[in-house]
Amino acid sequence: MEFNEMSSFQGLYTNLHVPALIIGGVFALNALILSLMLIFRHLRSYTNPYEQKWIIAVLFMVPVYATDSIISLWVSRLSMICDILRSCYEAFALYSFGRYLVACLGGEPRVVEMLENKANEELQEQLLEKGGKKGRHKEGSFRDFFCHPTILGKDMYTTVKFGLVQYMILKTACAFLSLILELLGVYGEGEFKWYYGYPYIAIVINFSQSWALYCLVQFYHVTRERLQPIRPLEKFISFKAIVFATWWQGVAIAIICYFGILPKAGKMQNAIQNFLICIEMAVAAIAHIYVFSAEPYQYLPIARSGSVTLEKTKTQVKVKDGKDEKPATVETKEMHVEAPGTSIRESVQDVVLVGGKHVVKDVVLTISQAIEPVEKGVTKIQETMHHISVKPNKESEYEIDEHTDERIVDESEIEIRPEGIQK
Repeated sequence: MEFNEMSSFQGLYTNLHVPALIIGGVFALNALILSLMLIFRHLRSYTNPYEQKWIIAVLFMVPVYATDSIISLWVSRLSMICDILRSCYEAFALYSFGRYLVACLGGEPRVVEMLENKANEELQEQLLEKGGKKGRHKEGSFRDFFCHPTILGKDMYTTVKFGLVQYMILKTACAFLSLILELLGVYGEGEFKWYYGYPYIAIVINFSQSWALYCLVQFYHVTRERLQPIRPLEKFISFKAIVFATWWQGVAIAIICYFGILPKAGKMQNAIQNFLICIEMAVAAIAHIYVFSAEPYQYLPIARSGSVTLEKTKTQVKVKDGKDEKPATVETKEMHVEAPGTSIRESVQDVVLVGGKHVVKDVVLTISQAIEPVEKGVTKIQETMHHISVKPNKESEYEIDEHTDERIVDESEIEIRPEGIQK
């Protein structure tokens, strides 16, 4: 019975594979064309590098997703490698979206200053409400991040950045760990059993992603008034839909296949996920054209204009003077204003090199922040163990000293007499 069921599932997969591949390929091709055209527009009108380098990183999410999904749908044995690449770029895109919001606010120093001012204003309001009594201390606890995020000031930005970078690190690490477990035969994708690695990795990624998205929501909640010119809600929803929906979509398909509602034999589970992503990326590419439009960056402010060059061109012509022709020189002048960063090569170089330096710097900072509490804990444990090991030695030393004093007293000829009695 089980063999016949698996054979029917395999036949269903074979019959639907080619139509799904054609339909998914059409949607993936449209997503690629629309996204690459939008990316090219940003590279051609690269007038605000601080913002556009992160926009381009976010927009590349659609081509990466679409390409990986159609390859996985075409060749099922490559699905694991494609999932790793997709997972790694998804984490990087979430980090890039957070950096984009910071760039729109004027950079990290301006964001820290703004958060500090908000914290001081809230402290003053609390002080007035309590009739001049001492209000909440500025250095809030971890609970304040959930209830009163503005009270944290610059610590809030540190928490948000840590939340985004930790997801990028954990997502990448879990992706490669999944590959290792798959090669060892203990990964068990879609299997919710204790001796497989899939459920544990799913729990870690789910928690890490939820925390990163919550940090992003809290940051948007505090800065939404300053971000109104860029219509942040539309951008936030369009991006969050890709990151959050695709992940939970995969988990939902795994649960449905686990309970036998849909077949999981013959890579059916991965095929369903990849087919749906191909369709969703075409929709996302259309949404990005309106949400992350390049039109605001096509007009260069006067203050940020580049070099101005004047080209002179001399042309030799002949002028008729009566019956004779005399040579003459015509001089034309053309003025060119070179906008900075409009070269495609320079734009790509700035996105890759400068953006990469920011990523490496934040990753190193986040790892050091995560290691610091661990080092303090290890140091405290070592000090406690050292104190325990040294304590008995001190007690024995005291006992020896006390015994020595007794012997000295016994062997000496000291006579102790009551006060007032003389020998």
